[in-house]
Amino acid sequence: MTRTSPPQPTPAELGILTVLWRRGPGTVREVHEALEHEVGYTTVLKFLQIMTEKKLVRRTENGRTHVYHPVVTEETTQRRMVSDLMDRAFGGSAARLVMQVLSTKPASPEELQEIRQLLDGLKGDTR
Repeated sequence: MTRTSPPQPTPAELGILTVLWRRGPGTVREVHEALEHEVGYTTVLKFLQIMTEKKLVRRTENGRTHVYHPVVTEETTQRRMVSDLMDRAFGGSAARLVMQVLSTKPASPEELQEIRQLLDGLKGDTR
């Protein structure tokens, strides 16, 4: 049996996942409050139920309260989303993706330094 990855999160699901990544596991009420009531409580509940079915989150019970936990890390989700974007929009070219990103919104000097360090580290890496 092969293990499949959860599907890509929708923008709304990504907002909920971001709350769980930043704050840790939480109840519907805690997620709703962290979203600053941008959507209704029952909407957050429904999204979390769907996300449980999609295996984006898992639910544990603490008494009568359900606590939701992200199944995959933020980094893993970002990598999958970037990889999908790179394949669909840039023909699989990392260079084209990076050039477009940097031409759209200039990086800060600190970010450029981080990028240089990453590139220097990849010079000898033949992945």
